[in-house]
Amino acid sequence: MLATEPYVAQAARWPQNGRHVLAHYDDDSIVVYQAYRASIGNYAAAHGHFGGEFSLDRMSWVKPNFLWMMYRCGWATKPDQEVVLAVRITRVAFDSLLAQAVPSSFDPRHYADNDAWKADVAASNVRLQWDPDHDPHGRPLERRAVQLGLRGPVLASYARDWIRGIDDITPFVREQHEVLRKGGTAALTMPTERVYPITGVNKLAVD
Repeated sequence: MLATEPYVAQAARWPQNGRHVLAHYDDDSIVVYQAYRASIGNYAAAHGHFGGEFSLDRMSWVKPNFLWMMYRCGWATKPDQEVVLAVRITRVAFDSLLAQAVPSSFDPRHYADNDAWKADVAASNVRLQWDPDHDPHGRPLERRAVQLGLRGPVLASYARDWIRGIDDITPFVREQHEVLRKGGTAALTMPTERVYPITGVNKLAVD
């Protein structure tokens, strides 16, 4: 299981605004989160890679931020998102995703016109989207959190080649959801997250 720490201790250290990749990582690997229906999630946790009913023909989104995942899956309560996975991949792979990523919306700071951006989107296998981060109760924050959409050969590499381990953290998620309900944020524990260093990758993707 992942190393954990009280939410309030971490929140005191995190930036309050701006775009930041908050993540659980070490020198060699980083954790990204996904939530699936049981047939997909259970297969991945049991085999250490994605297969079975997992589709390589559609875009799959990964999130390095635990609370953004909790907001998206409703703490493992939303339909087809009942199994929450912590997928550990190499940092080399994650950095390559950031370097390849194309923003999901047009930004005039980086593209001369809308057509140039659309052409880049069509050619890329990695989509990057900045969304409002959320507190444990699901309220949006000023800080932005990142999610990455993977497709094609990049998704195929993620599904098998880059993975160093998959943990089904659903019991922990449900436990902490109940802790949050009864004791509030002061009682909540979550995976330890720090701002991920983004030096050396494509600034188009992360600034």
